[in-house]
Amino acid sequence: MNRHLLLLAIAQGLFLTNNVTFIAINGLVGLSLAPVGWMATLPVMGYVVGGALSTGLVAKSQQRWGRQGSFQLGLLVALLSAALGAWAVMHQSFWTLVTATVVAGYYSANGQLYRFAAAELCAPDYREKAVSWVMAGGLIGAIAGPNLAKYTKDGLGFPFAGAYVALAGVAVLSMAVMFFIRFPAVPVTSSHAPTGRPLSVIMRQPIFVVAAMSAALGYGVMNLLMAATPLAMQVCGLSFEDTAWVLQWHVIGMFAPGFFTGHLIKRFGVLAVMGAGVLLNFACIAVALSGVDLHQFLLALFLLGVGWNFLFTGSTTLAMRAYTPEEKNRAQAAINFCVFATMAVTSFASGALVTTQGWTWLNWGSLLPVLVTGVGLLWLQMKKASAPVQG
Repeated sequence: MNRHLLLLAIAQGLFLTNNVTFIAINGLVGLSLAPVGWMATLPVMGYVVGGALSTGLVAKSQQRWGRQGSFQLGLLVALLSAALGAWAVMHQSFWTLVTATVVAGYYSANGQLYRFAAAELCAPDYREKAVSWVMAGGLIGAIAGPNLAKYTKDGLGFPFAGAYVALAGVAVLSMAVMFFIRFPAVPVTSSHAPTGRPLSVIMRQPIFVVAAMSAALGYGVMNLLMAATPLAMQVCGLSFEDTAWVLQWHVIGMFAPGFFTGHLIKRFGVLAVMGAGVLLNFACIAVALSGVDLHQFLLALFLLGVGWNFLFTGSTTLAMRAYTPEEKNRAQAAINFCVFATMAVTSFASGALVTTQGWTWLNWGSLLPVLVTGVGLLWLQMKKASAPVQG
């Protein structure tokens, strides 16, 4: 741990404050403004669609202006989109809210690269732990996000308008933190400098396939269940305070393991830790199917968070073995596109399924992507393709 890594962990926490607050409120605000109920999670979907559409733009901005310039641009977009979200709520405009979340996706596409940037702020032997420690910074979001939504939801006289204004303040704070981080300089390249392999070659590697698939499906399952939770809990007669409590413990499960996930990867291997994440996802679904009391929502979402951490931290570590430094921007953009595209599908499916089929069938449907992830890990283990390229 060094000063710059610590500041990046704080930036990660503020990024997750934005994400958790969005998850807590966007579905409920969408439900109150949407023309029909099944469209309730379109604002959640808009966030990840915007992220998917922005991955290429972010990759180019990272290459041109470096980590800090691109990250600051993302934070400026976060500030503007939060202000637009507040305006949408105060003017009761559903489609303006969707537009605001699509625009905010550009910030999300930037924030998803914080974990990769962590590996550049330390010696190569410590990059697993660096990624893990920055991921642990998400604990700030675990505490701040639900409480921010809870205590600002009635501000400005419109439900949740104050929460969007508060997120604009979070963006300003993040910009101040980011200002003091010094990332490695953008290398000066000439027309004769090596550019690495084509993306199509990088993506055909078994290690890349499994890393991208695990990141995408792990995030997809987490998003499918987490985005539906506020709506499911409301249907079950539980209060918004209960929902905020469940989401807080979910995000604690997502990021508290960051203090030791890197150590577990170093000791037991990345595939073993990712396999444990798959088993935790199965455990989450089993608990969710056992009932709809508060303690069952709480335990299921906590297990879901820990399982996501093992899968996502592991897939990030695994992916870094599949590309060289000159290939990183396009390789990381490809992984993030897979993640956002999957999240876009699950965000829409989450609202549609929970409002038409119910919480139980939503969980049964989650078993398939978890199973596919487990099969992919077994396939890679059998191929013994742990590190064909050292990045």
